[in-house]
Amino acid sequence: MQDSSHESPKTDSADDDLLEMELTDGDILDAMRHIPGYLDITTEDFRTIYHLAHRHAVGRLLGNFRAGNLMRVGLEPLLPDIPLDEAAKALVRSGYKALPVVDEKGCVIGMLTETDFLRRLKVDTFLELLLSMLDDAFEFQHRCHETPVSAAMSTPAVTITKDAGFEEVMSAFHKHNGRSLPVVESDGRLLGLLLRKDFFTAYNLENIR
Repeated sequence: MQDSSHESPKTDSADDDLLEMELTDGDILDAMRHIPGYLDITTEDFRTIYHLAHRHAVGRLLGNFRAGNLMRVGLEPLLPDIPLDEAAKALVRSGYKALPVVDEKGCVIGMLTETDFLRRLKVDTFLELLLSMLDDAFEFQHRCHETPVSAAMSTPAVTITKDAGFEEVMSAFHKHNGRSLPVVESDGRLLGLLLRKDFFTAYNLENIR
């Protein structure tokens, strides 16, 4: 049983970086001591085998994943010219924290989140929003009714296609801190919404940030 202090080989797979635990030499030596017989293998050889086996396992488990399999459908997307008060009602009806904004062709042109809504109304929290409403309800209602979604939405939206694989979806979620991604056709038309919590829960990634 030989020891090696070399660093473990780097892999190019985002799946490995996200799901794979790094083994220390101590972990490996302890595991090897529990294997009967003599092992003519270094800790680095053991680590290499582990990395390769993990890559194959991840490929087998996640290779068939497609965003369209987990997306939620039946959304009520927002139009850019509707006022914020109508958009707020749509958000409440949907139960989501954000909704896609689409043009006349149904193509995604942005996202309106609760944070966008608060930012446009120049408050940081819903408690501040409540206080603002109490202080000057008329001004608040006027601002909500006169401000279109296009003035508050985040654009361009980070989108994925229904055929996006695991790595592409994970990369998209890393590009922004939103809780959802619009799923679109190749021409940009909205198909559904992939929630971060659905994706992370499906693959036990809740503790990954």
